Amino acid sequence: MSIYEGSAVALITPFIENTKEIDWRAFESLLDFHLENSTDALVITGTTGESSTLSDEEQIELIKFAVKHVEGKLPIIAGTGINDTRHAIKLSHQAEHVGADALLIVTPYYNKASYNGMLAHFRAIADSVNIPIILYDVPSRTGTSFTPEQVGILAEHPNIVALKDAVGNLDYTRAVLDIVPDDFAVYSGNDDLNYDIIALGGKGAISVTANILPKEVHDLCRLALDGHTEEAQQLNYKLEDINRNLFDEVNPIPVKYLVHKMNRCALSYRLPMVPPSEESAELLDTYLGLIEKYTI
Repeated sequence: MSIYEGSAVALITPFIENTKEIDWRAFESLLDFHLENSTDALVITGTTGESSTLSDEEQIELIKFAVKHVEGKLPIIAGTGINDTRHAIKLSHQAEHVGADALLIVTPYYNKASYNGMLAHFRAIADSVNIPIILYDVPSRTGTSFTPEQVGILAEHPNIVALKDAVGNLDYTRAVLDIVPDDFAVYSGNDDLNYDIIALGGKGAISVTANILPKEVHDLCRLALDGHTEEAQQLNYKLEDINRNLFDEVNPIPVKYLVHKMNRCALSYRLPMVPPSEESAELLDTYLGLIEKYTI
């Protein structure tokens, strides 16, 4: 049940400037942008897609729209994780029903979970669907994290096939890779560690940077996966500053600002997200030359 190797974009959700409704024309254009620029998979309604301010209906419509538009050319991975297990199962059922190829499920936040509760949460979701699941570990957002042992236990479930590792600790990544089966994929969830995690044995990235530099992130992942170490390291160094500064403010504030500067969406967020500060915008503007070839 391998999903993909390489670069999956954690896609933004474009909103109309005044109404804050989904901008379907811009969303369609973004899908085409990634089809044309070597992105290997699409993550819809994830953190970068501002899923926490989307209604259930909006989430499913975005997934359905992407599935229909992409027509199987790329895997569609749907973010359906939430801290209420019953709610996550409902969203996951609906995403599967409209054609998602896989699910991205984040660890429960706020109410959190005990060791056994965490296992029960993910097993219940995995038991309820017939498509593969990527576990999503991002403790900076959720206040919770898997232990490597929990990942190893969950990897025994036939529907749980991968981990998005946004922990930011390579010792953790090594421990996970040591315990999971060889066919279990670990994807980098932090762009500044894309090269490092692939070098350790990861299968690619779920990337924020790919929203603005899709070909470069794809090339980095492919070079690293194919063992072209020197070329991969050179490209990784080229992307080092932008990977870091896209998190100068809370994601997706910076990356959406740059997608806007590429004329691909309005500068529109749903509260509590707001546009970047003047200082952050000035910093981000220094990258306009880097993304110029993708600007329309």
